[in-house]
Amino acid sequence: MLDLYDLIRNIQKRPAMYLGKTTIANLRTFIAGYSFARRQMQIPQTSQEQEFSNFQPWIQQKYNVAYNQTWDQIILFFSKDENTAFEDFFKLFDEFTQTDSISKQQENVKVSSATIV
Repeated sequence: MLDLYDLIRNIQKRPAMYLGKTTIANLRTFIAGYSFARRQMQIPQTSQEQEFSNFQPWIQQKYNVAYNQTWDQIILFFSKDENTAFEDFFKLFDEFTQTDSISKQQENVKVSSATIV
């Protein structure tokens, strides 16, 4: 089975195969359905799925949005149109995963430094 991030990247390559109509709302619904199915099957969350749960607050912080809207609605609001919003998701997703990866590396350095002392 593909992990979540590989699945998202596959969707980026062939969105119609996974989503039918290529919209950011369909993408969010697909990801929510994926997560729901895994919970129903009692499959434990992977580290990527746990990490992706921070995507919503990350988007809210990035766009300085305090009101309660889902990440797809926020991205769509700040995009020119639906197609642009869909493309913007993948740019933001890449930025999010790179930012989170850098944060983890910094945490590891802090832990390593603390262990040395």
